[in-house]
Amino acid sequence: MTQTPLAPDHEGAIASAAYRRHRRVQRGRGHPRPRILQLLATGGNGGAQESYTGLLLHLDRSRYDVRALSLSRGSAVQRLRRLGVEVAVLDEPDDAGAVEELAAWLRRHEIDLLHAHMFRAEALGVRAAVAAGVPAVVATVHSSRVRSAGDVATLAALSPALDRLIVPSRSILAKVRHEGRGATPASIIPNGVDLQRFSLPAGRCALRSVYSLPEDALLVGVVARLEAEKGHRFLLDAFPRILAAVPAAWLVVVGEGSLAGELAARAQALPGAAARRILFTGRRDDVSALIAELDVAVLPSLREAQGISLLEAMARGRPVVASAVGGIPEVVTDGRDGLLVPRADPAALASALIRLLRSPSLRRRLGEAGRVTVAERFSIEAQVRRIEALYDEELQRAGVRGIPSRAKPSAARPPRSTAERSALEVPPR
Repeated sequence: MTQTPLAPDHEGAIASAAYRRHRRVQRGRGHPRPRILQLLATGGNGGAQESYTGLLLHLDRSRYDVRALSLSRGSAVQRLRRLGVEVAVLDEPDDAGAVEELAAWLRRHEIDLLHAHMFRAEALGVRAAVAAGVPAVVATVHSSRVRSAGDVATLAALSPALDRLIVPSRSILAKVRHEGRGATPASIIPNGVDLQRFSLPAGRCALRSVYSLPEDALLVGVVARLEAEKGHRFLLDAFPRILAAVPAAWLVVVGEGSLAGELAARAQALPGAAARRILFTGRRDDVSALIAELDVAVLPSLREAQGISLLEAMARGRPVVASAVGGIPEVVTDGRDGLLVPRADPAALASALIRLLRSPSLRRRLGEAGRVTVAERFSIEAQVRRIEALYDEELQRAGVRGIPSRAKPSAARPPRSTAERSALEVPPR
């Protein structure tokens, strides 16, 4: 007989407060703008951290008092600090202790709305918000990861305490509903990229000179964490076939992760010249410039919430090949602004990449169409405007006072110079 999973034991961390919205009460406040906390689960590299960074850099500071806090240290935190964004770190590995500390932090800073990013931020942030009486709580589901039964039960138990879920695609919306999180209203807000950053002339990358690549080299590149779900092994298996058909082809693998050694060994074991034509660059901070060097960008993921690296390549006008999984088909239309292939299919990957590498005109057509797709549907400005509208709705519903009228975007976010935008280079996903 199957038993219904129980809600997690708080171990007294939230004083036995129930997971219900009405437990959060509005308190008197003297600060003029609503205080919003962006809570990040982990400060390392990934698409979630890139989305978090973009949001922090573009939220309207004339309307909101924005705070940032991460539950661990890492390169994303370091990068934000280099960009002048103050990020607090609460590095407490014990969940119960972290909830207590976070609840105290929320009370001390009189946070009006908590926006959690990633699993641990949601699991701990909601409990702390209930304890601290935070008026509004929002969470973004960044990942397509298949959660354990215990994690799913935790999220379902917390669902009634959330005011809104944000998901990047219809695919992730279906996932959270399947996980039993129907008690929380959800909004689909796709991730966006900074179009101005990717429309600037590419900075110096020197990829070809550093690796002494021939002038006629055709570069296929994947920018992704070196983890199993990104499907690198199928791309490596496809590469000998690609090289046999297109002798000028090279494969560039950008990123770091737990499979770095395993993937390098797999590449070295490939037959013929294939092993000598695969470059592992590690983590790069000049993603925009590096993407500009590629002839084709590829993302062979086995699952994907949306695929931010695809959006970045498309924004730079690079043609893309990607697996037809998760939210990717909601970004790329096969044959119009990219090519889609079945997951875990080296033969299909090879066929699509060979087709593009053999046709400069097809690369130009798909690259230009991809740029238009991102400009029309996936800009960071559009993403942030929709999130700000959601904040306003939830703050008003919670009775938070002091929400100023919307300022003109130009007054709130003056355009950055070319030099400033070049500093926004981000680590690979």
